[in-house]
Amino acid sequence: MFSVLNDMRAASPGRVLFWGVAASAVLTGLVWLLGQRLEDFRLTLLPDQGASWYYWKLPDPTFWSRATAWIGYAAHQLAAWGLIYYAQTRVRRYAVGLHPVNVVALAVNFGFVVLHTVQTHLFYDGLAQDVSIFSSQGSVVILLVVVLLMENRRRGLFAGRPAPISAEVVGFARRYHGYLFSWAAIYTFWYHPMENTSGHLIGFLYMFLLLVQGSLFLTRAHVDRWWTASLELMVAVHGTLVAVMTSGPGGAWPMFLFGFLGVFVITQMHGLGIPRGVRWLLAAAYVAAVLAVYAGRGFGRADEVVRIPAIEYLLVGVLAVLLWLALRIARMFRAAGTAGPGGGEPPGDTASPAGGTRDGREPLETAAGGDGVPRP
Repeated sequence: MFSVLNDMRAASPGRVLFWGVAASAVLTGLVWLLGQRLEDFRLTLLPDQGASWYYWKLPDPTFWSRATAWIGYAAHQLAAWGLIYYAQTRVRRYAVGLHPVNVVALAVNFGFVVLHTVQTHLFYDGLAQDVSIFSSQGSVVILLVVVLLMENRRRGLFAGRPAPISAEVVGFARRYHGYLFSWAAIYTFWYHPMENTSGHLIGFLYMFLLLVQGSLFLTRAHVDRWWTASLELMVAVHGTLVAVMTSGPGGAWPMFLFGFLGVFVITQMHGLGIPRGVRWLLAAAYVAAVLAVYAGRGFGRADEVVRIPAIEYLLVGVLAVLLWLALRIARMFRAAGTAGPGGGEPPGDTASPAGGTRDGREPLETAAGGDGVPRP
């Protein structure tokens, strides 16, 4: 495996992503295969107790079932954050293939996937034993919302038109998003035991792809528009299939399908270079599909379609305001700390906290495609 990773150092972005997707699919297949050995644990699980209940956790957790899950998660998380910090402070340049640090990141993530698999088969429990199911779901929602915010200036938020979010806020999100996205993916990954139900398998495939993306910082593959949009859109596939599996054809699956596809039509497709006429056709097909489905389900339930987009766009606004306030407060403290003789900014300094300039030029984060370092 390590020789394959080393060979990828000079590979094209397309080849890097191909092998990343292939490896994720193979790992998902192994989760399915090995999960058949977990039957003894499943026989002890308590009956389902509703939407807020996570079914796949032991009724009588032990010290070691908890400790191994939390220690494994903490070690995985700290390792990922350390690699991101190293790349931002030591590497600071883009590559067509992989940097050595990318090879290390991929190997580290693979090692922790193996560790979590062993931990599941020995102790079963993930983090779900101690934290709410909504924390796992919420972490992915936060990830999607931050992507909308930090891509606002490039592709807009509504039909290609950007929302009035300051460059400083967008620059901050671009500079530090890797730490947040790493947390969202790794936390969700360790939340679940390595079960092989259909819902778990779809979720683990998505997590493996996110771990691949999180390992490709400072590479052309990491900022490929079609690849990143596919990761955003995959949540529609995951949410829809899980809803069908849990509640059947009469359940809330259209809320997930048309909700996330609605975000694609309103925002995400406008950053892909798709011709305007094709975008109009995609929007028309989306509306026609909504009308066809709710003609049978009843138009009284059509409000399902707007719930997810409304929540995501509302959260973008809330997050933008909170970040703006936090940056203002931080600036006030910095100004207070540098006040007095010899304090303050030197004359002629044009650097802004967002990494851009006060003369209106693009900040480094935008030019870099989101990693906070300039492209070569």
